[in-house]
Amino acid sequence: IIFSTPFAVISYFLIWFVPDISRGQVMWYLIFYCIFQTLVTCFHVPYSALTMFISREQSERDSATAYRMTVEVLGTVLGTAIQGQIVGMVVTPCIDSPLFIGKTNSSVAMEELNMTHDTGSLTDTRNAYMIAAGVIVGLYILCAVILSVGVREKRESSELQSDEPGSFFQGLKLVMNHGAYIKLIIGFLFTSLAFMLLEGNFALFCTYTLGFRNEFQNILLAIMLSATLTIPVWQWFLTRFGKKTAVYIGISSAIPFLIMVALMDSNLIVTYIVAVAAGISVAAAFLLPWSMLPDVIDDFKLQHPDSHGHEAIFFSFYVFFTKFASGVSLGISTLSLDFAGYKTRGCSQPSEVNFTLKMLVSVVPVGLILLGLVLFKLYPIDEEKRRKNKKALQDLR
Repeated sequence: IIFSTPFAVISYFLIWFVPDISRGQVMWYLIFYCIFQTLVTCFHVPYSALTMFISREQSERDSATAYRMTVEVLGTVLGTAIQGQIVGMVVTPCIDSPLFIGKTNSSVAMEELNMTHDTGSLTDTRNAYMIAAGVIVGLYILCAVILSVGVREKRESSELQSDEPGSFFQGLKLVMNHGAYIKLIIGFLFTSLAFMLLEGNFALFCTYTLGFRNEFQNILLAIMLSATLTIPVWQWFLTRFGKKTAVYIGISSAIPFLIMVALMDSNLIVTYIVAVAAGISVAAAFLLPWSMLPDVIDDFKLQHPDSHGHEAIFFSFYVFFTKFASGVSLGISTLSLDFAGYKTRGCSQPSEVNFTLKMLVSVVPVGLILLGLVLFKLYPIDEEKRRKNKKALQDLR
């Protein structure tokens, strides 16, 4: 965590910097984006795995996970607010659709239009992104310092008396053969992909399909604030009714509202209501799979009492599937909109683009959520098994 932070903040800042070069900008952004994602992974894996090293009590780990996810969502809200509000203060003119009529090469058309675009406005937009990046970099450094100084590992809390160190590849093989873990991460993959598709296309959906060009950052804030405020509610719910029940109810509650998004007409009040309801499900999708992971690790320890030190492997593949879902979401969205004829910075879009956006924020996420819930149904660790594992681990220690 300490090693990766300085390089991560530099690479993040350079993502938002516009280099004064005529060629090679694509490679510039590709390289620094990949470097940043790599360094964030260096932070995220040990940060997530720390949950297993601060307590051996399931209730305490669940509580720590709830606090962690609340603050993560709150951080997302803060980042969305900072960047959205700073950049939103700069008005970037859109390009009227009639300008595209008769153009046979859309990339040439965009180049010609960009040349005539107001240079002053473009400069202001660049500066706004740089200012927002600088503020977020400062927050990143502050949080990394607090984490490094304020959190102490208690390795004896997660190790059994009979444990003996094992090799990484041996541990990887054991982890990948653990059925409960495989079912959990695949279910987590599909539900994560559903909500990432919704999140990634929601701004375009609000701007073009619903026509709320100047409201989308506020609607996104409504989603994230709703998620932040309801994570403690879901924490109470899972302790009262069990984690599998919470997963079914929490994640599936998004389905009727996602269907409403596809069917409703443009109405700002209804959009805010749907945004708040979606945030409630986002909270469940953020919290519950991460709360279930320590239970899988406890189950693994009971089946392999002589093998220890594999917590980071469990968490690293969770992080991997988060990154994988993000990449797949970006790929699906970009290709689908490109095939539909999406026009960058257009004041309006073809009807095919509006239809595609409806699919990406409603129909496709609903299908992925249903598939994920089927996989969670196969997940074998219910509340009864979790209590038995807790008792068996206490006896083993």
